[in-house]
Amino acid sequence: MLALRGCFFKQKIKKQTRYDANARLASETPFTINEIEALYHLFKKLSSTIIDDDLIHKEEFLLALFRSRNTNNLFAERIFNLFDIKHDGVIEFGEFVRSLSIFHPRASVADKISFAFRLYDLRETGYIERDELKEMVLAILSESDLTLSEDTIESMVDKTLAEADLNGDGKIDEQEWEELVAKHPSLIKNMTIPYLRDLTVAFPSFVLNTEVPD
Repeated sequence: MLALRGCFFKQKIKKQTRYDANARLASETPFTINEIEALYHLFKKLSSTIIDDDLIHKEEFLLALFRSRNTNNLFAERIFNLFDIKHDGVIEFGEFVRSLSIFHPRASVADKISFAFRLYDLRETGYIERDELKEMVLAILSESDLTLSEDTIESMVDKTLAEADLNGDGKIDEQEWEELVAKHPSLIKNMTIPYLRDLTVAFPSFVLNTEVPD
């Protein structure tokens, strides 16, 4: 009887701790507590695809996005690295929620612009350089199944750099990137995932009561 009671209290404490953690995430992101509970179930599913350890490994991340753990995709690699806030090779639940919140329709445009800039800044130098811009153009074309001549691609890169590089130093800084996005909002179109607006509708079976039991 005592063992059963002890087990009950441990489960209650664990549930309370998770609720508190989710409440903190809700206060820091556009997600509600119910939506974070939905994300928790999604996270549990993703993090147990290969290794059931409550962590999303790169192979699991690639598998979720492309149905293959060996996909050589520049976007996937960069997004994984940006989600991996601690840079320890795995994505924890808090990192998952905070990073995914950038793609929420209610997230600020400034946050989306900043995230997109870091996505393109492949070598994390604080600038988007010409070769990085070309790599991202090639990745976008690959994702779109489009094939363009090398001359056309070079022309696209040169035209974009010429428009964005306002101070003529051959690279794009964050301020120049902001001004480029202001002219071409479609550059951050993929930074919004509409169904994140209401996960409790997208994943109704994941909805949990936000009240903490007595």
